[in-house]
Amino acid sequence: MKNKRRDFLKLTGLTGLTVAGGGVLKGLAAESGNINTGAARPYAQQFNMCGYAAPKLDIVRIGFIGLGNRGPAHLGQVSILEGVEIKALCDLRPEKMSLAQKRIEKTRFKPDIYTGKEDWKKLCERKDIDLVFIATPWELHTPMAVYAMNHGKHVCVEVPAAKTLEQCWELVETSERNRKHCMMMENACYGFFELFMLSLARQGFFGEIIHGEGAYIHHLLYGHFSKDKYYNLWRLRENIGRNGNLYPTHGLGPIAQVMNINRGDKFDFLVSVSGNDFMMNDLAKEMAAKDDFYKQFVDKPFRGNMNTTTIRTSKGRTIMLQHDVTSPRPKSDGYVISGTKASAVQYPIEKISIARKATPETWRGSDAQTWITDEEFKALEKKYEPNIVKKLGEVAKQVGAHGGGDFLMDWRTIDCLRNGLPLDQDVYDAALWSSIGPLSETSVANQATSKIPDFTNGAWKTNKPLDVLISNGGNTKVNV
Repeated sequence: MKNKRRDFLKLTGLTGLTVAGGGVLKGLAAESGNINTGAARPYAQQFNMCGYAAPKLDIVRIGFIGLGNRGPAHLGQVSILEGVEIKALCDLRPEKMSLAQKRIEKTRFKPDIYTGKEDWKKLCERKDIDLVFIATPWELHTPMAVYAMNHGKHVCVEVPAAKTLEQCWELVETSERNRKHCMMMENACYGFFELFMLSLARQGFFGEIIHGEGAYIHHLLYGHFSKDKYYNLWRLRENIGRNGNLYPTHGLGPIAQVMNINRGDKFDFLVSVSGNDFMMNDLAKEMAAKDDFYKQFVDKPFRGNMNTTTIRTSKGRTIMLQHDVTSPRPKSDGYVISGTKASAVQYPIEKISIARKATPETWRGSDAQTWITDEEFKALEKKYEPNIVKKLGEVAKQVGAHGGGDFLMDWRTIDCLRNGLPLDQDVYDAALWSSIGPLSETSVANQATSKIPDFTNGAWKTNKPLDVLISNGGNTKVNV
């Protein structure tokens, strides 16, 4: 299957999808005015992983790869859960390993340590590990996830799960072939407001969902250029030669769940536009004047400050995503849900608007555009509070990163594995949400529409929405 895929991509000239500037695709765009970036790829689903419940694990034995920025949070959160064994830790940097060990020194766990360049493979090959957490630089996510699944492990991989369409398909095929979960750890789906919105949507509060908006607006300019924050400045290097929405999943994941994407609807196509880089090259020059190390980053093709990507679904819904990690703007996921009966906006203040019926005579005075009161908002929160927040919200706020959402995600994943339940996010979600990155690059480079692949091979028409809000399972205890 894999060789056939590569042969197909070569024959159709679609192997260089993520190269900014176009190459073969640029010529194709000039001829057709439109790009089909793998949506019609011949593929037969080996096994439907949507709704798949793997055999339950009374004890989930875990290995962690990558203990720099995100890994330690997962390690700490998992260490206080019932029914887990932390078997191994892996990172190249001794100082990061030391900090990770200190994080769990008061627990009962004494994991084996791996620090060699290829030691992550040894961790994946172990027979006494069921689940591998991967929190490494982006370029390593897919290779490590594929290797782990091929060695019989379930995988939790940080975002994005893949950088190219080829990698997206590789994740899908590997998960299906081995019947191993590949969950991208999209923590935004477990934010309290996002779970509240999902609860409202599932119970028909918004009516028919029309439109959604999401973003990754986060001032990381100086972090990108820091020698300490990202190993070998890997994240800065990701912003060179790639012009599009490089980090789409935080804004997209919650909207996709509200719209039941891959489970009743699917993404159809996107159009993406990027502005110029107004800041990164200027900072590179400024820092190079003081430190020769930064001369390697001067006059590089940095991605534009702001990228805006618009997606249309098969049911005619629309989604707007934005990405800007350099401008001096307040952090925002830009979360908006718009329906036929109500709408909700998260930033700058969480608000909900409910449509009031107006007549041709009274529409000018209609309050359909006004927000409900704080008291009405709190009443809705109480009435529609998701079960997972009722059960663990206060604990999550105490021990979890990102306002508690990280903990809810890790707890829920372990609880599903221990109870033999489907995971909230499957490999099709990981592939689809990640694919927006390379597809947006193609659209920007060619000023053209990018068709979005159906990674479910048509199963989206019959796949059922998952129980993200918890009506089953939920028996994993927390030791705090």
